[in-house]
Amino acid sequence: MKINFQSLTVKIRVLIFIAPLMVPLLTFWLIPFGWSVYISFTDWDYISPHYHYVGFDNYQYMLEDSGFHQALLNTFWFALGVVIPTVVLGLMFALLLHKKFAGSQFYRAVIFSPWITPTVAVSIVWSWVFETKNGLANLLLTRMHIAPIPWLENGNSAMVAVIIVTVWQAIGWTMLFYISALNKIPVSLYEASLIDGCSPMTRFFKITLPLISPTTFFLVIVNMITAIQAFDQFQILTQGGPSGTTRTLLYLFYQQAFEQYNMGPAAATSLIILLITGVLTLLNTLMGKRWVYY
Repeated sequence: MKINFQSLTVKIRVLIFIAPLMVPLLTFWLIPFGWSVYISFTDWDYISPHYHYVGFDNYQYMLEDSGFHQALLNTFWFALGVVIPTVVLGLMFALLLHKKFAGSQFYRAVIFSPWITPTVAVSIVWSWVFETKNGLANLLLTRMHIAPIPWLENGNSAMVAVIIVTVWQAIGWTMLFYISALNKIPVSLYEASLIDGCSPMTRFFKITLPLISPTTFFLVIVNMITAIQAFDQFQILTQGGPSGTTRTLLYLFYQQAFEQYNMGPAAATSLIILLITGVLTLLNTLMGKRWVYY
């Protein structure tokens, strides 16, 4: 058996160049991930130096716990409430602003600016807007002779308030992706449709929507993952309340880990979150290979 020393030398050089990058990956991701998996099978209380193996008890408790079921359902409704308006409104703004005209760049910058603003700062401002007694939202409702709404004190309206904040922040980012996709559509297709006498609505549904469908799918998946990982706005606006109506899986993990010091169930919850985001990421990767991007 002959050894190809030249090929072996190249592989060794590649490993030498990759090694420095692998150190932080191992230190800050792979090792902590493995340790989290181990903790999910223990009853560690975050303080004790001892770990007691409990097997699948944490997962069994999680699946039987009504609080976990509520958090899972809240996460689903929150993700759904964020993704649909974000994608629809992002597309609407992209259709309005994808062509260059006087002031188009300014409008794009204004709509995109919430995305680059820290979520904590955004949430603090919106907490003043949704303040029950003197908030801007209820002030406008009063001017329209509508009874004030206890936005952050009522379960249903609290979730709506957090959804509004998240959608408002994510529209600009979604809009830019759609603008890029719209600019890649061949102009000749629209010219041919004009010759055939197609109406604007026909062009939109027969040409525009199908050709931007890969971008739409990508934005749906990414916005869904972002919604599942949302935390700052819940911490600032509702703290998971009232009565757990805005407690998502990630906020449940935070409460289990850093308020109740139940690291075992918290680690199990984090792995469920990782599993959900992993499935969505895999779905996005597999479906992305089926499309030809124009």
